[in-house]
Formats: sequence, structure tokens, C-alpha cells
Amino acid sequence: MTTTCIRSRRSCLDRTGLGLLALRAGTGGVLLAHGAQKLLGWFGGGGVSGTTAAMDSMGFTPARASALAAGVGEVGGGALLALGLATPVGGAAAAGTMVAASAVHAPNGFFAMNGGYEYAAFLGFVAAGLAVTGPGRYSLDHALGHVLDRHWMVPAALVGAGAAALAVVGSRNKRVKEQEA
Repeated sequence: MTTTCIRSRRSCLDRTGLGLLALRAGTGGVLLAHGAQKLLGWFGGGGVSGTTAAMDSMGFTPARASALAAGVGEVGGGALLALGLATPVGGAAAAGTMVAASAVHAPNGFFAMNGGYEYAAFLGFVAAGLAVTGPGRYSLDHALGHVLDRHWMVPAALVGAGAAALAVVGSRNKRVKEQEA
């Protein structure tokens, strides 16, 4: 842990904790806002009905359940990351949601400027990294004694979210191929 002490030992700042707070707040806030577009129609989003239509057009079925899952994964995962609460679960939920988003954008290549998966992949990697690293000192998990941030929760959450994401993406890709045939 890297600490910087300002004029006395009582005023030590945990630089690693502050860095993790910045990553959690930024990434969690972006995910939360993006999910609020899907669930609530905020920030110019389509809400559940618009997201349901989009999910249907992208080959996700059932479309409404897929829209709700994507929105909850982003809002819930983002909120948990921002707060540093149940960090393995929040990070895994957000990362799993971003796997599906990346799969949708993959045919357009890597770069976001061409509609590619760059942005979704980046958010997913940061969320997964936070799930593995932990929330740091300046978090609710730390304040609560890490009762929702146990070591065993990291692989359990990431494997569970990864398996769910792969099943959803596999099912969607199969449906898209059938529609193209």
C-alpha cells in the first residue's frame, strides 16, 4: 500500500485507496448512467420499451428480459462499484454485461468510432479488474469489514457472470446466424 503523509503521521493518505476510489467512482458512474438510459429512459435513453425493441433487433430473446438484465447489470454493477459495496459482485455483473455489449459490436471491429467493441471492452476490463483488486480503503466494503467482499467471492462472481454472459451471447449468436440464413 502506498501512503503519503502530510506533516504528521495522523494525516496519511492511502494513494492506492484514492486511486481505486477514482476508478470505482468513474467507471461505476458511467455504467450507472448508461444503465439508467436502458431502465429509466434518462439521459436520452429509450427506457425499458426502447431497450426491449433494440434487444429484439439485435437478436436477444426474450427481448424484455434481456433489456432488464442489461439495465440491471449496468445500474446495479455500476452502483456497487461506485460505492465499493459487494465489489466482486458489482464488478462481475458489469463485466458480464459488457461481454454481451462487446459481442454485439464485434462485427464492426475494435474501434468505437466505427461502432466497434472498444468502449464496452474497456468498461468490462476495468470492472473485472476492480472485482479482482478490491475496492480499497475508501469504500463501503472496507467500512463494513469486507463482509460482502470475501476472497472466495471473486472467482465465484466472475465465473458465474462469465458463464451467464457466454450462454446469452452464444444463444444470441445462434439466433442471428439463423436469421441470416
